[in-house]
Amino acid sequence: MRDPRYDILFEPVKIGPVTARNRFFQVPHCNGMGYRDPTALATMRGIKAEGGWAVVCTEQVEFHYSSDITPFIELRLWDDRDVPMLARMVDKIHEHGSLAGIELAYNGMNGPNLYGREVPMGPAHLPVATFTYEPVQARRMDKADIANLRRWHRQAALRARTAGFDLVYVYAAHALGFLHHFLSRRYNDRTDEYGGSLENRIRLMREITQDTKEAVGATCAVPLRISLDELMGEGGLYKEEVEDMIGLMAELPDLWDVTIAGWENDSRTSRFAEEGHEEPFIKHVKRLTTKPVVGVGRYTSPDAMVRIVKSGLVDLIGAARPSIADPFLPKKIEEGRLEDIRECIGCNICVSGDFSSAPIRCTQNPTMGDEWRRGWHPERIRARESEARVLIVGGGPSGLECAQALGKRGYGVVIAEAGTSLGGRVTREAKLPGLAAWARVRDYRLQQLHQLPNVETYFDSSLTADDVLGFGFEHVVVATGARWRGDGVGHQHTRPVRFEAPILTPDDLMEGKRPVGRTVVVWDDDHYYMGSVLAELLAGEGYSVTYVTPAAEVATWTRATMEQHFIQARLIETGIAIRTGLTLTAAANGEAQFACIYTRRPSTLPCDAIIPVTGRLPNESLFLALDAHRANWRDAGILSVTAIGDARAPATIAHAVHAGRRFAEELDAPPITGDTVPFKREIAGLEDW
Repeated sequence: MRDPRYDILFEPVKIGPVTARNRFFQVPHCNGMGYRDPTALATMRGIKAEGGWAVVCTEQVEFHYSSDITPFIELRLWDDRDVPMLARMVDKIHEHGSLAGIELAYNGMNGPNLYGREVPMGPAHLPVATFTYEPVQARRMDKADIANLRRWHRQAALRARTAGFDLVYVYAAHALGFLHHFLSRRYNDRTDEYGGSLENRIRLMREITQDTKEAVGATCAVPLRISLDELMGEGGLYKEEVEDMIGLMAELPDLWDVTIAGWENDSRTSRFAEEGHEEPFIKHVKRLTTKPVVGVGRYTSPDAMVRIVKSGLVDLIGAARPSIADPFLPKKIEEGRLEDIRECIGCNICVSGDFSSAPIRCTQNPTMGDEWRRGWHPERIRARESEARVLIVGGGPSGLECAQALGKRGYGVVIAEAGTSLGGRVTREAKLPGLAAWARVRDYRLQQLHQLPNVETYFDSSLTADDVLGFGFEHVVVATGARWRGDGVGHQHTRPVRFEAPILTPDDLMEGKRPVGRTVVVWDDDHYYMGSVLAELLAGEGYSVTYVTPAAEVATWTRATMEQHFIQARLIETGIAIRTGLTLTAAANGEAQFACIYTRRPSTLPCDAIIPVTGRLPNESLFLALDAHRANWRDAGILSVTAIGDARAPATIAHAVHAGRRFAEELDAPPITGDTVPFKREIAGLEDW
């Protein structure tokens, strides 16, 4: 069944004392579940193994109480009591013949220790290097601290072996841990044997690697994860220097896992990086060592995977986000089902779970994070439980997901789309600058629908309540999406703003309308991607654009997707003027009027048109009309009418897709009342007083 071109991807790879059954390697990645949701996390990792990933790794695992990264929720291996939780994950991974890897982490200067209140430690007296500028400093480690740290790491490696792990990482990447801090001159100003020269700065990394090999190396592989470049020239780690470091330790670890730093550079969104963007950094690593190398690049194309193996860049295909979007990516390649691959769109919604201490989610894969909690599986769904037929009104992301999931259950489904194409907001937004990859949300679902003879689609079908009542469907799903508001209502204003100037909404721009004049104000009170994308769109078409926001920076929520600084840089480089801390109060007579959010001091900007990017309103007229005819449902044979996705409450595309899946999963299931928690949760056991 497999195309012979891809045979090379299924060759086993020896990693020290263990062997990976193929070249698919799920590198460590966060998930926002960690120690709080261990069974949900174990189930998620187990499904990756079921999907064909030969190696499935944890996220960062804190190995000592003196370094915690609260509020982030990762795993912990502080003492023996944490072993059973990790062993549960190992068992789920081993159940499908995969190797389990653990990434031991001591965050040091990256950990403010908000939970344990211990004093952070690092190579130098410096403020902790967190995402939130915590007002905490790390103290310089002395020789006793270093000796303790080596002992703690060794103890954690032994506990990891007890838990059953096959690979025990030494983590020196992403500027997120103590070893990276010792490697980089910008953190390490020491004058002893652990600072200064390159040989001295790698000393602790060498010692930790040797300690780990001596402790568990007879049965466990010991990978070393290192960042090749911090993208700041000789002010930080840079490629040539790190290659020298690798050369000095070339044969010591059992595998080299190579990345770039920081994490935001390594996991760039598709708006700012193409598939394989790290290849220029990793291309020389295999010349330095005989040990296998794994690298990442948001690879979803099997042809690209074959290319980088055959060209000698890597031995193993590393993946985090592609394994989240499609846990069964390896199996689909192996079974010759390339058209069924659910390709990552690079939106980093998955990362936002970690930043919000919430279970991981995915725009493409709505089951991610809900495998145990709701019992969902990315590739399987239970068969239909009735002969009921379903009408889905609207062919956007929510409607398409609902239709393909219901179709796979075996229900008869009809999609009624008011327009002439499917995809809804995804189709419109994918035409905006940098968002082309988002069309994969539509394309995957269309491919699935093409394989389902029990799902029909009708275009140019704008329906009324009377139409729906006359069709005879037992279940009606209203997935009609939402429209951007043009009255300024959003976070700042809960009542309409007085506009006596030309207003164009984001929908207007996506539908091809443009301002008459050339001077435009984009007022972003949404704080995600839309405001900055539209500013970039208009600037690219020659408009003079001023981007205004009540926040202190552009697109502030995109800190959660690790792209805020990239977006702000893009706007600056594009020549867009940026004004922060202002709320729009009115617009008239060729100018927009603002007030400082701190002082209320007024100011004005000249403009020919305003683009308010604020709130959205659900397209709920059909749902409300049907609800008003509830007394007629029984005669019409209707059992339920449900609004889903943006038609119920506008949110992200990920929310919309999840809503479509949820309806499909819960149809004909026992009803869930508002008093019942609709998902499983893990309850902590109480200690004895």
